[in-house]
Amino acid sequence: MPQLHKIFRLLTAMPALVLCTCLAMAMPAHARTSTEIAAAFASGVAAYDAADYEKAFKIWWDLRYEDIAAMRNLAMMLRKGQGTEKDPKKAEELYLRASEAGLPTAQADLADMYLKGELGPPDLARALPLLEAAAAANHPVAQYQLGQFYETGAPPLVPQNLEVARQLYAAAAKRGMPDAAARATFLGPPAVASQQTVSAPASSVNTTANNQAPPAQTAAPSAPVPPLRASRP
Repeated sequence: MPQLHKIFRLLTAMPALVLCTCLAMAMPAHARTSTEIAAAFASGVAAYDAADYEKAFKIWWDLRYEDIAAMRNLAMMLRKGQGTEKDPKKAEELYLRASEAGLPTAQADLADMYLKGELGPPDLARALPLLEAAAAANHPVAQYQLGQFYETGAPPLVPQNLEVARQLYAAAAKRGMPDAAARATFLGPPAVASQQTVSAPASSVNTTANNQAPPAQTAAPSAPVPPLRASRP
C-alpha cells in the first residue's frame, strides 16, 4: 500500500514537472546582459537590411522574451509574411504583449491592423485606446490617424473636434509626417499650443461651429512599416 501512495504522488507530480520543463525550454538558457541583447538585436537589423528575413526572424524570435522591440519586429514580420508565413493572429498576440509593455510603435501598428480590418471587420473601438496611447507618446502616425478621426468625427466613439485635430496634426507634422503637415496647413494652427498632445475626452464637443472643412483622407499613410532599429530590453 505505501508503494502505491508513492507511485500516485509521482504521477500527480508529473504534469507540473512537464510544465516546468516546457517553460525552461522556452526561455533562454542563460540570462543575457543588456549589451549582449543589444548586440543580438543589431545582428537581426543587419540581417533584415540584407533582406535575409529568415535569419532576422530567427534572431529576433530568440530575443522575444528579453526585448520588446524584438517582439514588435517579429509581429511586423508575421503581419507582412517576411521570413515566415503570414499570420495575423500571431502578429496580434505579439503586438498586444509589446503594447501592454508600453511600446508606442506596437500600439500604433496594432491599431492600424484593427482599422484596416486585417483581423476581421474594421474595429475602431479596439483601435482607439491604442491610438490614444501611441499619440500621447508622440508617435507621428498615431497622431495623424487620431487627428483624422477628430477632424471628421466618428460617432459615437470620437466627437468631431477641430481643435484637437489641429493639435494632433501639428504634432505629427513636427515629427515629419507630410500628410499631417498638409492637413495642418489647411486647418490652421491650434489655438492652444501644447508641449505634448493630449486626446480630448469623449464628452468634448466641436469647438468650431459650422466649420465644414473638406474631409481628411480616411486611409492611413501607405508608407512601409520599418523595423525598430534599437533594442528595448
